[in-house]
Amino acid sequence: MDIGYARVSTAKQDLARQLNALAAAGIKNEHIFVDKKSGATTARPGLQEALTHARDGDVLIVHTLDRLGRTVRDTLNMVHDLKERGVGVRTLADPLAIDTAEPDSPMAQLAFVMLALFGQMERTYAAERASHARAVATAKGRRTGRPSVVDPAKLEHAALLRANGSSIREITAKTGLKRTTLYRHLPSRSSGPDIAHS
Repeated sequence: MDIGYARVSTAKQDLARQLNALAAAGIKNEHIFVDKKSGATTARPGLQEALTHARDGDVLIVHTLDRLGRTVRDTLNMVHDLKERGVGVRTLADPLAIDTAEPDSPMAQLAFVMLALFGQMERTYAAERASHARAVATAKGRRTGRPSVVDPAKLEHAALLRANGSSIREITAKTGLKRTTLYRHLPSRSSGPDIAHS
């Protein structure tokens, strides 16, 4: 029996393309399992259900190999464990065809290892590019990361209280803002003793 598995990393992403491809491959809806969770962990309910459902002679089908796992080691371990159980793995959209259900095909095995390696390399390069971009932005004085979710009105109130001589402790009590938020957003006083003693 063919078993389908589809995954996206977040709840905001769309599974439609993967699900359509699995359906076009002839997999029934009741045999398709899904996750909206990062591939960095194998603790995914849909994946665990698919693996539990798979029996000797079945084939686990995914759109691309990176849907199974994010690292070469995790993906290889998963495919090896499935092979030990007599379960094959096949991809639908990878440039190099993967079908471990055909154990006598050395090209299929080579394609599997190469694609897993390329997937990990791509993630490594993406992380390096993001790190470089953050370093450049920081050097230019720009904030990086998630946008601030601090209420501007509260910050304005906090700045007014500070200008009127209130201590950090008093400001946190009156505005509900955390000390770390105040230290990050309010300009430091030249005198500064209230920070040290508040």
